[in-house]
Amino acid sequence: MRKIVVPLTILVLTMSSCVSKKKYVALEQQYNDTRGNLQKTTLEKEELEAKFAKIEKRVDDYNEKINSLKSLNGTLEEENNVKLDMVDNTALISNSLKQRMRETLQNVNPAELAKAKTLKDSMNVAVAYNLKKSINTSTLENSDDINIDIDKTVVMISVSDNLLFNTASYNVKRKAYKLIEQLANVINSEPSMDVMIEGHTDSRTINNAVIKDNWDLSVKRATSIVRILEKNYGVPPNRLIASGRGSSVPLFENDTKENRARNRRTRIVILPNLDKFFGLLAQNETIQP
Repeated sequence: MRKIVVPLTILVLTMSSCVSKKKYVALEQQYNDTRGNLQKTTLEKEELEAKFAKIEKRVDDYNEKINSLKSLNGTLEEENNVKLDMVDNTALISNSLKQRMRETLQNVNPAELAKAKTLKDSMNVAVAYNLKKSINTSTLENSDDINIDIDKTVVMISVSDNLLFNTASYNVKRKAYKLIEQLANVINSEPSMDVMIEGHTDSRTINNAVIKDNWDLSVKRATSIVRILEKNYGVPPNRLIASGRGSSVPLFENDTKENRARNRRTRIVILPNLDKFFGLLAQNETIQP
């Protein structure tokens, strides 16, 4: 019996050893497959990350281009708002000013507005509307030596020189200060207006130690008025312009004493600063024509 048992034991052990080796080989093969799959997955992951990085870069580039286009569009829109259009070859008005002008025109009497056929006409109507509301010349002295003319977009106040200066002098008469104060009140009543002071002379020549000619005299007279408006009555200097016209713009022929006296004048021209003017929109009320 013992002779038969020993080989069977060996056979069993041998068979048991063969089964374990097969499992080992299978597990080893499974491990190798898993490691291969892991390496493949790692490579695929790295490739996907590289592709994703490229996509992110393209997205960043597109966003940069979009932001650049937005900035360009904003710049173009801003430039378009300040783009100036010619009005009858004499005046300039931007798109933004035209928009504010339209807002003002909504308050104008329709019958008055119907008279406006061109852009210049519309601008004149809008400016005249605010002028009638804001400029009050009733405080000025009622004198033949003072002439007030509102010509749509400008107010022109002409003052004879015999109210302001002595002959051939640019020193302002003391009694003229009351008149200049009244002028300052008119100017200060509408901060959207700039003011040009024009000096005018007759055609008679002048030359002395302090005055070279009529140009010099007219500039000095305009400057004298400007200084008083600024220093005595608080008109901001950035709103004031001193201009000398000499005898170049006469109202009448310089052929008589009376006509020469009429030509000797100081003219206060109140000009609309359009940026300020339409920024200060009139109240919602209608001015009857």
